[in-house]
Amino acid sequence: MKFQQTKEVLNQLVADLSQMSVVVHQTHWYMRGPGFLTLHPMMDEFMDDLNAQLDEVSERLITLDGSPYSTLREFADNTKIQDIPASYERSIDEWVRHLLVGYEYLSGLYQEGLEAAGEEGDDVSQDICIGFKGDIEKLIWMLR
Repeated sequence: MKFQQTKEVLNQLVADLSQMSVVVHQTHWYMRGPGFLTLHPMMDEFMDDLNAQLDEVSERLITLDGSPYSTLREFADNTKIQDIPASYERSIDEWVRHLLVGYEYLSGLYQEGLEAAGEEGDDVSQDICIGFKGDIEKLIWMLR
């Protein structure tokens, strides 16, 4: 099957981008304390960026004759991004650390995607992964 490894990574990204969007929503809803006024509106931008990535990755997967995960059950069963219980007791620093773990994981997964696409000669998927990896690396730098 053509581009099999690339399609597997892209579908993993579908599950993980969906989960990361939930993590950002949770952070948005539960953050309290110093830094709130700056970080709270940023979460809207993060969600928009994740949704744009999810749409592009899913459409690329479909273009390659893949079948993106599309149910909450599929996302939950296949994500590798951890859930944490919501709590108003968590500090903004704790929420940001949780975001960093998720974004660092996504950066590594995009690296896997660009390597798989490169090995399989899929320049378009490789370009998508490179671009989004760069975006996430910048976001990680800003959060740190």
